[in-house]
Amino acid sequence: MKSRRVGIVGAGNVGATVAYSLAMKGVSHEIILRDNKIERAKGMALDMSQAANAARQHTVVSVAEDMSELSDCDVIVITAGSPRLPGMSRDDLLMVNANIIAEVVEDISKYSPDAILVPVTNPLDAMVYTAVRKTGWDRNRIIGMAGILDSARMAHFIYEKVGYGSGQIRASVMGGHGDDMVPLPRFSTIAGVPLTDLLTDEEIEEIVEKTRHGGAQIVSYLKTGSAYYAPAKSTAIMVEAILKDTKQIFPCAVMLDGEYGFKNVVSGVPVALGSRGIEKIIEVSLNEKQQKQFKKSIDSVRSLIDTLNKNNFFDK
Repeated sequence: MKSRRVGIVGAGNVGATVAYSLAMKGVSHEIILRDNKIERAKGMALDMSQAANAARQHTVVSVAEDMSELSDCDVIVITAGSPRLPGMSRDDLLMVNANIIAEVVEDISKYSPDAILVPVTNPLDAMVYTAVRKTGWDRNRIIGMAGILDSARMAHFIYEKVGYGSGQIRASVMGGHGDDMVPLPRFSTIAGVPLTDLLTDEEIEEIVEKTRHGGAQIVSYLKTGSAYYAPAKSTAIMVEAILKDTKQIFPCAVMLDGEYGFKNVVSGVPVALGSRGIEKIIEVSLNEKQQKQFKKSIDSVRSLIDTLNKNNFFDK
């Protein structure tokens, strides 16, 4: 059986927690951390490898001191990037992180040319677009994580509202991350019962608004950081589906090529994940309100792409 290798570029809170989640389940034989803080990454890798032994798993976590050591990976998660710093505009953040992603995927193309990429860096949709354009790879191999996280947040707030069905709630969202999220109440259920049969439109809208601001709420409590347990677990779920070739359906950020009437833009849509990455893009029927919300989400991503183009980013 082929040894499975997972690379993680960026071993901050999210990247390290992705590694730990995967190690505890023994999903891959080797997890390779790549981070600028090499000694810190070595300490975490050693700690996680020992934790894997405690859990009686076979995973070994190691560190790549150079990108050349991140070779022959099956899946590479990219969490590297800058947070939005004081005085930094949205466009500033976009350009800083687009440059980081471009540099990272250039190295990945050399050393793991057959890998499937899972970008997590924000602004997520624009980073997926950047990775697709800079690598020239098929779109099925570059899949952004956001929809699973938003769905998990929505499921939490549904439980908070109804007070029952824990573990049986399935929430569905599309579109961009956060404010550009497109909720799909008709496809959201508690033990198979549609949410629309259990809650009023006003109650559902309250849940949606809480979900949109779910990340900001956590930031307001933490003061000096942002969420990482739920984003990391959501990412680990994607990696596991790819490595195990489950073909399970999850909302993920992908380059559209005619689906939902849009091309050459990235957005979150339901996809089946398997060993080839995106095995199938699922097109669900949207009502008029959802179509307008989805177009608004698409327009928001296009504005980021326009900024990259105005800066001649893809001509470099």
